[in-house]
Amino acid sequence: MMIDWTHFTPIAALVGGLLIGLSATLLILCNGRIAGISGIIGGLLQRPNLSEASWRIAFVLGLVLAPTLYGLFAVLPASQIDASWLVLVVAGLLVGYGTRLGTGCTSGHGVCGLSRLAPRSLVATLTFMAAGFITVYVVHHVFA
Repeated sequence: MMIDWTHFTPIAALVGGLLIGLSATLLILCNGRIAGISGIIGGLLQRPNLSEASWRIAFVLGLVLAPTLYGLFAVLPASQIDASWLVLVVAGLLVGYGTRLGTGCTSGHGVCGLSRLAPRSLVATLTFMAAGFITVYVVHHVFA
């Protein structure tokens, strides 16, 4: 395995990780809620009361507005998606199904659950990491 040193950004990764940890910490300390994106979005889709909806909407708006504000002061990295709309829709549905099946997503289990030493989050994180490794291997070595 080779590291692409021209695109290696340890400072940006460290700052991003610290901000994710800070936001998850603040949400649980100030609101008693776990920063799992699938749960936050799922709670919005279940017609919550106004107090429940307000913090969820604020969190989602923060996810959308943060890169927009960053883009005003710095160059955003180029992104390219090499998949059809059908593949993206199927992938999104599979991820949604997986988050319901695993009662949480990568942010809920991997960031918040592991930091709380939750055994089910350890199992979930190991499972989705293994599934990701296997998927990458199959796509790049079996179907390539």
